Amino acid sequence: MLRRTAQLPLHGGKAPGWLFERMHRLAGSVTQLIVEDRGPAEMLRRLSDPLWFQAFGCTLGFDWHSSGLTTVTCGALKEAYRRMGPDLGIHVAGGKGGASRKTPEQIARVADHRSLQGDRLVYASRMSAKVDSTAVQDGYQVYTHHFFFTDANEWCVVQQGMNPDAGYARRYHWLGSTLADFVCEPHHAVASPPAPGDLLNMTARPAEASRRLCAELARIEPERLLREITVGPSLFLPAHHPVEPADINLTRLRRVLRTAYEAQPPHFEALLTVPGLGPQAVRGLAFLAELIYGEPQCRDDVTHRWTPADPATFSYAHGGKDGHPFPVDRTAYDQSIAVLESAVRRARIDPTGRDQALYRLSAYTARYR
Repeated sequence: MLRRTAQLPLHGGKAPGWLFERMHRLAGSVTQLIVEDRGPAEMLRRLSDPLWFQAFGCTLGFDWHSSGLTTVTCGALKEAYRRMGPDLGIHVAGGKGGASRKTPEQIARVADHRSLQGDRLVYASRMSAKVDSTAVQDGYQVYTHHFFFTDANEWCVVQQGMNPDAGYARRYHWLGSTLADFVCEPHHAVASPPAPGDLLNMTARPAEASRRLCAELARIEPERLLREITVGPSLFLPAHHPVEPADINLTRLRRVLRTAYEAQPPHFEALLTVPGLGPQAVRGLAFLAELIYGEPQCRDDVTHRWTPADPATFSYAHGGKDGHPFPVDRTAYDQSIAVLESAVRRARIDPTGRDQALYRLSAYTARYR
C-alpha cells in the first residue's frame, strides 16, 4: 500500500471521561475482532498505516484532523489492554510525557510473563525513540511513545512529536516486520506536513557516509574534536537560523563525547546507544564530518520518501485544513477501511454506539472518495 503524509494541527485539551470510556471499549472490541479474524500481526500492520490509524481514531470518536487523535487513540488501546489483558490480542506499552519513560519496564514485565524476547523488544522501543528524537532533527520534539507487540515478538511503534512554533504535530510509524535497519530509512510511514526550517536527517540513505564518519569521529580523543568545533564556522552550512559554536554547551558536549570515546562505537547505531548522547552531540559530529571530510549533512525531510515521483501513479484527494493534496491508493485504502467497518459492525458494544461509530467512519472516509 502506498502511504501518505497528513496534516496534524496541534490541539490542546483531552477527551472527556464519558467519551474516553466509550472509546476504549470500542477500541478493545475492534482490536480483538481484527486479531481473531486476521491475526495479531495484521493489527500491527494496520496501526502502522497512517490512513487506517486516522480512520480508526475518527471511528472511536476523535476529531479527524487533530494532533490529539494520536494520543487519545493510543491511550484508548492502552486502557483496553489494562482492562482486557492478553485477551485484547496484542500487548500495549508506553504513554505520553513521563509515562513514556516506563515503556521498557512495561515491556519487560509482559515479556517475563509471556516468555518473550524482552531484550530485543525493549531495544526496539528505545532505539525507535532515540532515532526520532536524536538522529532525526526536524523541529518536532517527541512527547508520546506507544509500543505494540505480540506473543510472536512482532512489534510496531506509534510516536508523535510537536512543533509549537509551526502549530503542528508529526506522527512517526514503525513496523518491525518491514524494518531492515534502525538508522537507514527505518520508518514505515510519517504523518505530517513538511518540516519547517533547518533539518538534519541522519536516517536518510544519502547520509550513509555521514553516519559512518560520525562513529569514526566519536572514537577520536574528545579534546581534538572540541577544538575543531570551537574554531569552525556555524553548525548550519548555510542556515536560516544558525547555531554558532558559542551556543553549544561545551561542558556537556565534552562529557558526552568522552563517554562515546570510551565506548568506541563501531557504527552509528551503536553511537546512539551512548548514555546522554542527544541531538547536540550528533549535530556536532555531523558538522565535523562536513568540516573535516567534506561530507555534507543531509537535510532531506523524512517525509520525502512518500512524495509522489509520478503523479499518474497516485489517486489524489484533499486532506488537511489547507487542502494540500496527498497520495492515496484508493483500492488498498477501501480494502483496509472494509476491515475496520466489518469489525465495528460486529463489535461487542451497544447498538447505538455501534451506529454512531459507523456514521463517524463513513463521514471520515467520504473525504477521500
